[in-house]
Amino acid sequence: MMNSNEELIHKFYSAFQQRDYKTMQECYGDSATFGDPVFQNLNSAQVKAMWEMLCKNAKDFKLEFTNVIANERTGHAEWTAWYTFSVTGNKVENRIKASFEFENSKIINHTDSFDFYRWAKQALGTTGLLLGWTPFVRNKIRRTAMENLEKYMSKK
Repeated sequence: MMNSNEELIHKFYSAFQQRDYKTMQECYGDSATFGDPVFQNLNSAQVKAMWEMLCKNAKDFKLEFTNVIANERTGHAEWTAWYTFSVTGNKVENRIKASFEFENSKIINHTDSFDFYRWAKQALGTTGLLLGWTPFVRNKIRRTAMENLEKYMSKK
């Protein structure tokens, strides 16, 4: 039997599988934070907009999640996303480990970790293979992602 925070994680990823960003957004507390190797230190408004942007723009998107474990304060899950990276048209399989902190039955901190170099090789092709490990490429990807998020948020 799942506890309420495990149910929350299941609700979040089940919504993500359906690209139901509104349900995903409801899983977060008002002061939630998010970070991953690309999007760093997002506040609640940014993380909610990020999921909306990613759900609306996803191409050939498929997601599976496993190993959901949570207690009163923290939780973990593993998920894999398959999609076409819009910038290059390359297929990506991204394996991610998620960690969560909860308060009042909401996610207040969500951190995803994945192998950035593995992702860059798939998403960027030869450029990622040759330069995906460099701080230059990592910082350029982060900067572009944040610029795209800010543009998306300004249009809402």
